[in-house]
Amino acid sequence: MKQELINNFIQLAFKEDIGDCDHTTLSTIPSSLEGSMQLITKEDGILAGVKIATQIFYVFDSNLSLNVHVMDGEDIKKNDVVFIVKGKVRSLLQVERLVLNVIQRMSGIATVTRKYVKKLEGTVARILDTRKTTPGMRMLEKEAVSIGGGENHRVGLFDMILLKDNHIDFSGGVKNAIIRANKYINKMKIQLPIEIEVRTFDELNKVLQIGGINRIMLDNFDVKNTYKAVKLVNRKYKLESSGGITYDTVRSYAETGVDYISIGSLTHSVKSLDMSMKIVDCN
Repeated sequence: MKQELINNFIQLAFKEDIGDCDHTTLSTIPSSLEGSMQLITKEDGILAGVKIATQIFYVFDSNLSLNVHVMDGEDIKKNDVVFIVKGKVRSLLQVERLVLNVIQRMSGIATVTRKYVKKLEGTVARILDTRKTTPGMRMLEKEAVSIGGGENHRVGLFDMILLKDNHIDFSGGVKNAIIRANKYINKMKIQLPIEIEVRTFDELNKVLQIGGINRIMLDNFDVKNTYKAVKLVNRKYKLESSGGITYDTVRSYAETGVDYISIGSLTHSVKSLDMSMKIVDCN
């Protein structure tokens, strides 16, 4: 499914940006003209998106030639040359912006993720992303989190049962939600992990009494109460902290002993890394 979604994204992006044709390029660039462009970084960070960019180039024009100097996951410095791509100039110009948009955004996500991951060194906690992603770009953004050293939470609604506050309230409480989720799994004969969100210690105690889950999400627990929850659960279930956690506070949460910390801002409000594509030569 991952590759299928990426293929769909590439085709939709072509349709969105190029439409019926690129009138500017077709009106100014001879069809026979060939040349090369290089991707240059304008700030330091972690590179992500080269693999996807390669697919974009080759899907649009399989005759393009790419010489990659920096790979996904590697450190980049200002003025580094990431790759040089050669071929028909018309092709280069038509995919230039799409490639830049993808690599800049993915690199921004990977860079911020790496900062969070480094902040947790020496603890057991791992950084998770969320579903707070750009519609149509989720697979790319989650890939960028992985490149930055984080871990992916569920990809979508299909690969985990996550009983959040609204599911619990509409179900009539924690007990009903857990029982119904397990009945559904047995009826459908599927294997999916079950995670449940708890907002209070009353809900947490009910979950511990009922069982039938794999992970507990502590929603908007402060650090003091997170310590208390970790002690109460006593490693019986994996624990995830979520809600309002920032770069300044993430270490404090990690030191409580939770297994995961989910950070929505990795994808929903990250700044893209600045880069540009410039001509090297043409003939």
